[in-house]
Amino acid sequence: MIDSQQAPYLEIPSRSLSASKEFFTRVFHWSFTDYGAEYCAFDSGFNLGGFYLSATVSSGAQSSCLIVLYSESLAQTEKEVIAAGGTICRPTFTFPGGRRFHFTEPGGSEFAVWSDR
Repeated sequence: MIDSQQAPYLEIPSRSLSASKEFFTRVFHWSFTDYGAEYCAFDSGFNLGGFYLSATVSSGAQSSCLIVLYSESLAQTEKEVIAAGGTICRPTFTFPGGRRFHFTEPGGSEFAVWSDR
């Protein structure tokens, strides 16, 4: 169980809550609780947060905060991101500590996935 007193609570904009929920459930197995038509909370197993309905989204081009998720199998996660409707916006690259790629989820916000494997 997450200690909500210590874990950061992340709030992320989405143009489509249903698309974001479906994507993160399918690819990363997050669970969701709806709070009306414009907000849903998530539990990723590591962090708590929520998606809120917004015409604008979070992206590196706008110098937004980037949420970086971890995967033991970067190539497999990339395939799952694409299959679930995500778009790769920065192909896999190497950086000190591992490799990662960036993607936009169907609700429009940018995330990254990294691995040290």
